[in-house]
Formats: sequence, C-alpha cells, structure tokens
Amino acid sequence: MTTQSTRPAQRQAPTAVPASARRRRRGVRDGRTAALYLAPAGILLLGLLAYPLYQLVLISFYDYGQAEAAGNAPLVFIGFDNYAQLLSAVQFWEVLAKTIGFAAVCVLGSLAVGTSLAVLASRVRAVPRMLLFLAALGAWATPAMAGSYIWLFLFDSDFGLVNEVLVGLGLNAMAGHSWTFGTYSAFGLVALEVIWCSFPFVMVTMYAGIQGVPEEVLEAAALDGASWTRIATSVVLPILRPLLMIATIQSIIWDFKVFTQIYVMTNGGGVAGRNLVLNVYAYQEAFAGAEYGLGAAIGVVMTLILLSITTLYVRSQRRSVEL
Repeated sequence: MTTQSTRPAQRQAPTAVPASARRRRRGVRDGRTAALYLAPAGILLLGLLAYPLYQLVLISFYDYGQAEAAGNAPLVFIGFDNYAQLLSAVQFWEVLAKTIGFAAVCVLGSLAVGTSLAVLASRVRAVPRMLLFLAALGAWATPAMAGSYIWLFLFDSDFGLVNEVLVGLGLNAMAGHSWTFGTYSAFGLVALEVIWCSFPFVMVTMYAGIQGVPEEVLEAAALDGASWTRIATSVVLPILRPLLMIATIQSIIWDFKVFTQIYVMTNGGGVAGRNLVLNVYAYQEAFAGAEYGLGAAIGVVMTLILLSITTLYVRSQRRSVEL
C-alpha cells in the first residue's frame, strides 16, 4: 500500500514588483481615467473646431467668389494658387510685419501692467485691493466695441479730454491733434486700448499665483539674507512660470487676432490701409473684395503662424525649466 504525503505543497513567495513599474502602471491607469473624463469635452471641441477649420482649408483651395457663394457659378479647384498669390503680394508681408510688431507691444504691455498690478494687489490692504480688482474687472467686462468708442471719444481731435488736458498743461501744439491719422500714433492708441482690456486677465492670473506661493519659502529666503529682488527672480518667478506661460500664450493668441479695435478705431484699417493687421486684411479681401478663397488662405496662414509661435514658446519654457 502506497502512502501519499499529506504535507501541503510549499507556495512560492510572490515576486516583488519594482517601484518604478508600479508607478508606471499607476500613471497609465490615471491617464486612462483622465482620458475618459476628458473625452466628452474633447469630442465637443473637435466638432466645434475641427469642422470649421476643415472648411477654411477647403475653401482656400478654390476660386471662391460672390458668384460661387450664391450658387450661380461652379467651384473651380485651383490648388495652392491663392497661397501663391498671397505670398507674392508685397502688402501681405507689410501687414504681417505690422501685425507681429503690434501684437508684441500688446503682449508685453499686458504682461507688464498685469503683473505689476498683481504684485501691488498682494501688498495693499483689503479695501484698496477690492477697488483695484473692481476697476480691472470693469475694464475686462467692457465689450470691445464699446471700449473702442470710449477711447476714440477720449482722444478725439476736437472734443477729446486728452487733448484738452495736454493743451491745459501748455502743449498748445496738441490742439486739434488727430491721434488716428498717423500710422504709429494710431497703432499706439489701439495698443493702449487692447492693453487696457487685456491686462485684467494677467492680473487675476498672476495674483492667484502669488497668493499660492508658500509663506515658509519666502521666510526661509529672507532669513538666508536674500533681497526682495533676489526673492522675486529666484523664488517667486520659477513658481509662477507655468501661470506666466499660460498668460503669455493667451495674450499672444488674443492680440495676434485683434480685429474690432483696429477696425473701429482706424476706420477699417487707417488711411490707405496703413494700420491693417492680418485679421482686418483677411476681412477686406474676403468680404469687401469678395475673394473668399484668398481670405480663407490668410486665415490658414494666421493659424499656422499662431501654432508655430505657441509651440516655440512652450518649448523654450520647458527647456528653461529643465535647465
């Protein structure tokens, strides 16, 4: 008779999973969960943005005028002819240079004013801070059309408050001065209005970031003997860098696409088109000139330029953080 051993088989000890593998699995799992939560919003954005962008690109490849839009003439596919016509036009390059310069002034001005007022708001008492935020949010909430006419009234050559104040200060040459006639003065006036209605976003964003800086970090830097300038550049600024990146990208996108302020304050682009920017230029070509295909090509070029600028800026910021 054969006797079988009743001793249970020994179990092998489970193999320990490395910590890096666990973190990787957790990251993949969290990424899938985040993707599921973001999927509805992503589908909605895809429907709202992808289809209009597809139509814009499609129209840019056709000879699309008033007759084609009304259905009185067939569409003619012309390929890249609209882009060749656009890139060979001297006016396009002049308008592009003015747009980049104008947007750069507006972005830098918005960041400088908004950040300075955010620092000021973090250092004053509650009541002045509340008044400052109310004034800033009032400028932010003002519609672009209304704000443009308000600034035009303030700088009016005959009845404007600014000219009257300057004349009262002894600058008699400013009597009847037209701020919208010259190319640079008109661009400067519009830039001031754009900065006025744009800096509140930067101010609120940077103020929230400043309030989120840990007090113990600032106290430790002060105890080490760091000056206020050193603390601001070496401690506060690196913490605020992600928020500053968001504010800069938003400002670039907004200010590069300015239309209402330029169109209203320069009466459609200034005398002989001296104050045209790309958005107004596209409007004139598409609707005033009934060249919808050419206007669509300008829109596509604007989109590519914005994507390129945004990508380069984000990459440069990431490299500076890694260094």
